[in-house]
Amino acid sequence: MRHLIGAVAGAFIASAGLLAGQPANNPNARENFVKIQSPVVVLTHVRVVDGTGAPARENQTIVIRDGKIAELNDTPRVTLPAGANIIDLPGRTVIPGLVMMHEHLYYTAGPGVYGQYGGTFVRLYLAGGVTTMRTGGNTNGFMDMNLARRIEAGEFAGPAIDATGPYLNGPNTQLQMHSLTGAADARRQVDYWADMGATSFKAYMQITRDELKASIDEVHKRGLKITGHLCSVTYGEAADLGIDNLEHGFMAATDFVADKQADVCPGQARGQQTIAALDENGAPFQALVKKLVDKHVALTSTLTVFETLTPGRPMPRGLDVLVAPLREQFQRAYDRAQQNQQSVYKTLFAKDMKLERAFAKAGGLLTAGTDPTGAGGVVPGFADQRQIELLVEAGFSPVEAISIATLNGAKYLGRQATIGTIAAGKQADLVVVNGDPSRTIEDVRRVETVFKGGVGYDPVKLVQSVSGQVGIW
Repeated sequence: MRHLIGAVAGAFIASAGLLAGQPANNPNARENFVKIQSPVVVLTHVRVVDGTGAPARENQTIVIRDGKIAELNDTPRVTLPAGANIIDLPGRTVIPGLVMMHEHLYYTAGPGVYGQYGGTFVRLYLAGGVTTMRTGGNTNGFMDMNLARRIEAGEFAGPAIDATGPYLNGPNTQLQMHSLTGAADARRQVDYWADMGATSFKAYMQITRDELKASIDEVHKRGLKITGHLCSVTYGEAADLGIDNLEHGFMAATDFVADKQADVCPGQARGQQTIAALDENGAPFQALVKKLVDKHVALTSTLTVFETLTPGRPMPRGLDVLVAPLREQFQRAYDRAQQNQQSVYKTLFAKDMKLERAFAKAGGLLTAGTDPTGAGGVVPGFADQRQIELLVEAGFSPVEAISIATLNGAKYLGRQATIGTIAAGKQADLVVVNGDPSRTIEDVRRVETVFKGGVGYDPVKLVQSVSGQVGIW
């Protein structure tokens, strides 16, 4: 059944012309999902959570002109522009468009094989409020970059994509992943994929220090950034080499494995056992945090993917958008996780929350992502909202959690002058939710409209258009 997913995907892509020109009546066209599009749009009587971490501001009016925020002020102080499309939104809250830093356009479809589902995933991201995202590594090569270009050109509805090139990894058995043969090969890979349009890079678990150093240097020569889901190289070593970002909070750190050998991954399980037992107030952890903060290494929190592995956690939302084989595959995995009372995640999940919180309190840049690569449990869009809820569970206030998922991602990308917060002059990337997430964080689920560049998209239409199809294309 797993192989059926890939076979149907190829047939669908060929017949729908997703990789060819887009016909005028293309059902995938961006225009099919537009809800609001006017030269001047006014959102009035709204609550604003601006993404800075400041308290919510009541009874605000936002004037959007030509895709940008022209004015944000108390409603009584705003003169409504003539001819504007005025939308009265009492009881609603506007937050910045989410800027998520560990997203993907694929799920696993079998051992070492990944199904590519970019066409459906980008709609789900946008429906969930994600207006900018970084793909945290890809197994396809060109799809992420092509989708980024076509979304920017207005051919597809989806977030702006910081497209990460294929994984930079050492010897591995993945069928869709290259094995680096040394530092020179690492530099060649970076150069090739940067020339092809990759705007970001990711190092993976079996990379060596020499290969990582060569990758970092070459990426930085291009003015780009590199992140890592590491194992063979420790967090401290990667920080010393100049890496920009590390993925999965502290879940992937092998710094505390006592007999770890240089350039050898001791296994994810061994690393996680040391993290589960780690004292967040102890000197070893505090020293690592200080190094990361001093060297300006950001961390990406991806609590959503680990929640699906943790006994006692709720079933994820959004599973009805998946094809039946993916739903069934995830259900089996979820059931196994719930029954595994010896799972390290019973301790590790809560411990990583504490460690991420400690990193942020120490001045570290914590960003947010979801890592939707498994058997369907982490559903794009739905999981991005869940990630914000989990940050609140980790001890951040609702407005702090929203800031992590908006402004912090923009800061990492170097785009905080244009996105990530709500202020006059910035791009009108906004999410209208029914409720008050500054008090009840679960209200981030109640998305009514997603504005990207001043164009308002209908989340219901976006989700309905892919319902039951995720896993085909």
